[in-house]
Amino acid sequence: MIAVLSLLSALSSFAQNPQIRTTYIDLGTWAVLRLDRAGLNIPAPSVLYEPVTPGDKSQVAVLLMDPEKDYLADPVCADLSKRGYRVLCANSDVVKTQFSRDITMDGIMADVGSGVAYLRQYPGVRKVVLLGHGEGGALMSAYQNVAENGLKACRGPEKIIKCSDDVAHLIPADGVMLIDSDWGPAAMMLFSQDPAVLNEEGGQLLNPAMDMYNPANGFKPAGSSYSGEFIRKFFSAEEKRYNYLIKAAQDRMDAINAGKGHYSDNEPFFAPGAGLADVNLYAQDLRLMSHTRNAWPLLHADGSITTQIVRSVRVPAKQTSLTRSFRDGALRSTVRGFLKMYSIRTTDDYGYDEDSVHGVDWSSNYSNPPGNVQSIISPLLVMGMTGHWEYLASETIFEDAKSADKTLIFVEGASHDLTTCKECEKYPGQFGDTRKNTYDQIDRWLSQKGRFIN
Repeated sequence: MIAVLSLLSALSSFAQNPQIRTTYIDLGTWAVLRLDRAGLNIPAPSVLYEPVTPGDKSQVAVLLMDPEKDYLADPVCADLSKRGYRVLCANSDVVKTQFSRDITMDGIMADVGSGVAYLRQYPGVRKVVLLGHGEGGALMSAYQNVAENGLKACRGPEKIIKCSDDVAHLIPADGVMLIDSDWGPAAMMLFSQDPAVLNEEGGQLLNPAMDMYNPANGFKPAGSSYSGEFIRKFFSAEEKRYNYLIKAAQDRMDAINAGKGHYSDNEPFFAPGAGLADVNLYAQDLRLMSHTRNAWPLLHADGSITTQIVRSVRVPAKQTSLTRSFRDGALRSTVRGFLKMYSIRTTDDYGYDEDSVHGVDWSSNYSNPPGNVQSIISPLLVMGMTGHWEYLASETIFEDAKSADKTLIFVEGASHDLTTCKECEKYPGQFGDTRKNTYDQIDRWLSQKGRFIN
């Protein structure tokens, strides 16, 4: 129903815009890869936005998709189309059961492949560029890595779980844009699961010594200041618990494969306090993940760009513990879904500080952008939004990237959704229209002569 309403909104809102033409496309009819969908006829809805009067830029088609987000009427679709590009905004048709996070990267990559296949044959399109925002950065970087390098990209001995044969023939895009990409779903869950949990059967019993919301540990609603000792103990407990969850899922997968599972193909996998998304130390203590290691271009409100150490302008997250809630705080997935999307290998020095994450093996899962970009050679644009904590991943992604043609730029005062972070401003209008500034920068990168347009 949400997708239907979004589709109606997309088609009605922009039908009134004389600059843009919108067309509904069912990517299900273009699917060259269908994973685990025997007997199912599920549409992959998408909307193609294109300028009514095509120009040079319209030979570039941008494809947007996300593991969970509804993109059919997202503002970026119309705004990039108004700047001259064809934009295919698509939703994944991955089957979502009653388990809200039962998602596998293979299935969503198949949907991206359908979008690329459609755009490759569309009259007037010469280049296809992927756009991954937030968790979409994991999707698009994984897709391009496998498309460029084949199954070896997702089946190496370093991978906790391997990809399926169904992603063996993905069609490469011509470029990738990672816009405020996070570290990947596995790393984000690692950062956000609650190490205070004492009983994996439920979230009611917590260790007060490991509770980040305990004032005795340094928590303050207006901004926390945790001690170095607490931070070290917290990371150690976080790593220990996540390794336990991975081992538990692997054991159940082994049992399923041996014909001894509760079901023949998969099983439910629940974990209290492991579906918290934005609940983590750096969301409360602004000293953590607060600035880049090196100087990079920073886009200001007036469109000027300076090169400097880039500092976050975010404010503390005003949240309370959700670990005791099954609906709001528990991971509700499956064994296979957890291993595919959320497993990641760490080392004893796991943690993060003011400017970096350490002790994470980015190559252990093919859902991690910092690991994926190490093997991608196509042109790459990386942008970080300083009004939110995901922005610091952009530096690591850029520095790890293999692409010879790669660009990194940060947008001052932009929230994760690209809008201006009003609560971050010291005075009204300090950061200007960050969404427009972001789209303008994407436009400049896409239209640079010789990259995609001759």
